Amino acid sequence: NYISALKKGFVLISQNKILTNNDIIAIQAELEKNNAGFRKLPGTALKNAATGETVYTPPQEYSVIIDLMSNLEQFINNETLSNFDPLVKMAIVHYQFESIHPFYDGNGRTGRIINVLYLVMKDLLNLPILYLSRYIIQNKGLYYKLLQEVRETENWENWISYMIDAVEETSKETIVLIGNIRELIFEYKNLLRNNYKFYSQDLLNNLFKHPYTKIEFLEKDIGVSRITAAKYLNELVKSGLLKKQKLGTANYYINEKLMDLLTMNN
Repeated sequence: NYISALKKGFVLISQNKILTNNDIIAIQAELEKNNAGFRKLPGTALKNAATGETVYTPPQEYSVIIDLMSNLEQFINNETLSNFDPLVKMAIVHYQFESIHPFYDGNGRTGRIINVLYLVMKDLLNLPILYLSRYIIQNKGLYYKLLQEVRETENWENWISYMIDAVEETSKETIVLIGNIRELIFEYKNLLRNNYKFYSQDLLNNLFKHPYTKIEFLEKDIGVSRITAAKYLNELVKSGLLKKQKLGTANYYINEKLMDLLTMNN
């Protein structure tokens, strides 16, 4: 759901480089698979998971939530309202969104998707490839502590530093991951080209489009019959380049080395 919601958001912002409240609602709907929209009923409170103590009560009235989200929408998209560096502004936007807490569910993941989409909007990323969620989840205690610190003391410095650190650390990890994937693609390309007459660039692309493929995927991507696609994939299984796994009635052909790289990163 996270990946499909991120892709949806990327498509929504790609044309005009703006992020509207309708876009944010669509992203959350893709995440949670519901159409509840912004909260209309009171009762939402953020609690300490260990003690059950309420640590923060976000706005309760629907009209207030709408007003605050409208203000946030303007802040995100109207460059004349501030002259902050994009990374600083991303941190401010994230704080505001999480404090408004506009949805019943999925606020955290929606907010983290907004982070990445904002970096795309500001041309700091061409594609939404930074997985900032990993850093935030790994440093979750500090994340919530600093959010609350801004609410209680208006001390923004530590919060902004935390979010910039998240971008820096995740960027470094992503650069390493991309390099490792490129090396693996090169390795597979040489093995396929030197050992299989059916090698093609389209075949290689298919094996790295996702961590797994299926007969029907390959059939479509390289324009062969189902029987031929199955033959090719099973030959790659025999040589250890793929692993075949049956789930229900479907066979999945897993690129385990690619899966390992992605799993280590996430």
